[in-house]
Amino acid sequence: MSPTVFIVSDGTGITAETFAHSILSQFDQKFRLVRVPFIDSTDKAYSTAEKINEAAVHEGRRPIVFTTLVDSDSNEILKRSNALVLDMFQTFVEPLEQELELKSSHAMGRGHQNADTDEYKNRIEAINFSLAHDDGQSDRNLNDADVILVGVSRSGKTPTSLYLAMQYGVKAANYPLIPDDFERAKLPNSLLPYRGKIFGLSIDPQRLTEIRNERRPGSKYAALENCRYEVNEAEAMMRREGIKWLSSTHKSIEEIATTILQEIRLDKPVY
Repeated sequence: MSPTVFIVSDGTGITAETFAHSILSQFDQKFRLVRVPFIDSTDKAYSTAEKINEAAVHEGRRPIVFTTLVDSDSNEILKRSNALVLDMFQTFVEPLEQELELKSSHAMGRGHQNADTDEYKNRIEAINFSLAHDDGQSDRNLNDADVILVGVSRSGKTPTSLYLAMQYGVKAANYPLIPDDFERAKLPNSLLPYRGKIFGLSIDPQRLTEIRNERRPGSKYAALENCRYEVNEAEAMMRREGIKWLSSTHKSIEEIATTILQEIRLDKPVY
């Protein structure tokens, strides 16, 4: 049986789960994740501790608990359970308090109380922009784009655009490069004024044909020969136009987005 891992938070648990995933990925072992968000009272903490203890009895081993609870009483309740409790706030916040000679707020959900901030509103605006400019749907307001992704169909442009918008508030448009562009041997006319904002994505033809066959099996669109042609032509165009690009074949969305952020050099928000 896979070890059980509880992700406990007084908010959404996204921070705790991201951190836990980074740590657990170092082990060649599958884990069963139990998400326990919005633990904002000691009563809920006691209920969670009971679930943790039940899992320990049922599985015959201590569960692992990642917690980002800021309430010390609730954290102490968890720490008395039969589990390995990894308290992320105690690990990081207390040393920072000592170093900065400043007491932290210890406020629940502080990291997500941002619905009225400019940063949050900018992210929502970026998401709407990316949706409106997905797959070349519109060439309006491209001057407002932070980056314009180009590449053949199914090379990862849409998920990368949305990830950049959701995580970083980046206004990302994306345009598919199609056979008509290759025959003209130039970028779509609507993109020419924004050459400095363009970043390219490519992909291995074999992987591309696998992805396209899931969508349109047996079609010319998904044929390996066609995929090779489109990828070769797209890469040749990007080299010819001086467009920076990378292959998405073996990279996660997070890796692709980080590379793009380094290239476009957007200022990061101040916390």
